[in-house]
Amino acid sequence: MDPVQFFKCLADETRLRSLLLIEREQELCVCELVEAIDDIQPKISRHLAQLRNGGLLRDRRQGQWVFYRINPELPEWCRKTIYDAALANAAFVAEATGRLQDMGNRPERLSNCC
Repeated sequence: MDPVQFFKCLADETRLRSLLLIEREQELCVCELVEAIDDIQPKISRHLAQLRNGGLLRDRRQGQWVFYRINPELPEWCRKTIYDAALANAAFVAEATGRLQDMGNRPERLSNCC
C-alpha cells in the first residue's frame, strides 16, 4: 500500500467518518452510512468507491444490499492506523454512531457469508 494514497483516502471528512464507522461496526451498507452520516446516497457511494478503489475497503453484494468492510489484506500498519484512529476519535463519530443505532429497518446480514 502506497502511504501517500492511503493518507489521501483519509484526508476527506466523509471518507474518514465512513471508514471509522465501518471499523467500529465491522461492516456497513450504503443505506446505513447515508443515515449515520446524514448525507445523500450519491455522495456516500462516490466516497465508498474511492476507498474501495484505493484498496482500503472490500465490498460484497447480498441481494439488493452492498456491504463494505475494511480490506483484510491491508498491510498491518494500515489496519493499525485505522483501528487506532477509530479508538482515539470516538467523539468524531459519536453523532453518526447514535443515528446508526437509532436507525430502523437495518438490513440483515447473512450469518454464514463467504
